[in-house]
Amino acid sequence: MDSLHVIDSWPVATAATAAVRADGSLAGTHGSTDHRFYLASVTKPLVAYAALVAVEEGAIDLDEPAGPEGSTVRHLLAHTSGLGFDEHRVMAAPGTRRLYSNAGFEVLGDHLAKATDIPLAEYVRDAVFAPLGMAATTLDGSPAHSATSTVSDLVRFAGELLVPRLLSDETHAEATSVQFPGLKGVLPGYGHMNPNDWGLGLEIRDGKSPHWTGASSSPRTYGHFGQSGTFLWVDPEATTSAGQGAACVALADVNFGDWAVRAWPPFTDGVLAELAEGK
Repeated sequence: MDSLHVIDSWPVATAATAAVRADGSLAGTHGSTDHRFYLASVTKPLVAYAALVAVEEGAIDLDEPAGPEGSTVRHLLAHTSGLGFDEHRVMAAPGTRRLYSNAGFEVLGDHLAKATDIPLAEYVRDAVFAPLGMAATTLDGSPAHSATSTVSDLVRFAGELLVPRLLSDETHAEATSVQFPGLKGVLPGYGHMNPNDWGLGLEIRDGKSPHWTGASSSPRTYGHFGQSGTFLWVDPEATTSAGQGAACVALADVNFGDWAVRAWPPFTDGVLAELAEGK
């Protein structure tokens, strides 16, 4: 795919990318897909997925108490627990504001480890990484931002998001649907959004503008980007030769900033356009 070669113009030393078709098959790659990158907040969808596996195993429940008084696992996953960005301090009542929270994911990680009686990194590995063949991916600290992975491994995760095998269709649909609709909040790097819609560990594009995905990305697009210059999106309405739905992973070694704000949306539009042409 020619559109993937655009990463060569990014102001980074190392980058790699891949596009995935609706059936989970690889549409194309560019760059060193086996190079390990620090994911930053792209860690969150991986940990969220492990939590959803735990829900299906009966180890936890989405609506059981977790975090501040009145908060649940669902609140933590949807950034509505009321906890602050990087501090374990309650800033709002649960369910009233969309406060993007690393602290909330750390509370979620502690809750999951306690409920399963398995260290978090081990549980995430056994629940998500191992069954998907993500042998190069590790969680080395905070469940909010400390995973390291490769494009090759995240292609496997993207395929799971497109065609779930580890979760039921019902759980997957809930994870990718808006939780606590209508809440305002800050999308890191982009400012206040009204509404600032999220699913369970996954940001949902809806009508947000500006946004890190493309102008042609559908409102149902979901995913996550990381401060380390990383992103993964899934557009369930994208047209590909394998049907409706596509995903893209891009990893780089320069922190998110103005370069990414300028580069990522047209890159995504180019990928979507080429996929629509049947590439």
